[in-house]
Amino acid sequence: MDRTALLAQTTFFEGLATPSREALAAICRPRDLRKRELLFREGDRGEGVFLVASGHIQLYKTTPAGEEIVIKIIKPGESFAEAVLFEADRYPVSAVALTACRLYIVLKQDIENLLGRSDFRRDFITMLMRKQRYLTERIRQLSTQDVAERLLGFLREQYGPRDQIQTVLSKKDIAAAIGVTPETLSRLIPRLKKEMKIVWTGRALRFPAGFWPARAGKVPSVGEN
Repeated sequence: MDRTALLAQTTFFEGLATPSREALAAICRPRDLRKRELLFREGDRGEGVFLVASGHIQLYKTTPAGEEIVIKIIKPGESFAEAVLFEADRYPVSAVALTACRLYIVLKQDIENLLGRSDFRRDFITMLMRKQRYLTERIRQLSTQDVAERLLGFLREQYGPRDQIQTVLSKKDIAAAIGVTPETLSRLIPRLKKEMKIVWTGRALRFPAGFWPARAGKVPSVGEN
C-alpha cells in the first residue's frame, strides 16, 4: 500500500494536510512480523509510532499476577504506540502479531524534527485532539455496553457493516478484545443465533438481511424485551 494513502486512512494521522502526510510517508520504515511474533514488551524503550499496512496486532498489558489484559486489536489502516511521542520514552503496553503483518514505523526523533515546522505542528495538535475524543468514547463503550453490544460494535469497527464476515481472529482473541472470557463469548453465540439470527461457524459470521441498517436506530440489546 502507498504510504501516503496508508497515513490518510489512520484515525491518528488522517487530519494532516497532504504536505504533512507526504513528509511523514518519506520517513516511514517497513517492518515485517510473523504470526505470534512479539513486536515489543511493556516497558521497552519506545522507538516510535507504528502503522499497520496488513495483518492484526494485539496490544495488551500484563498484571502482577501474570494475566494478560487485551487493550485493543489493531487492524490495517490504524496506528499505535503514539504514547511514546510525549508521555514517556517507554511503551506502556506489549504488542504481538496475531497474524503475519507488514508494519511501518515512524521514529520518534524523525517526528520531533518535523514538529519544528509550524504547519506540521498545527496539523499534529489537531490530530491529537481527535485521538483523545476517540479514546474517551472507547472507555465509555467498555464501561456501559453489555457484552452483545460490545461484540457487535467491535465487529462493525473491524470489518464494516457486512452481511458476511470471515474473521482472521480466533474467538479467544475476539473475547479478549471486548473484555470478556472465551467462555462468556461461547455462551453468547447461541443467544445471538436465537435472538438476532446471527450464525457463527468457525471464523465465519452471517447476519440476517438488513441487520446493520436496522441498528442505525435504537435497537434492543440481546436479551432485552
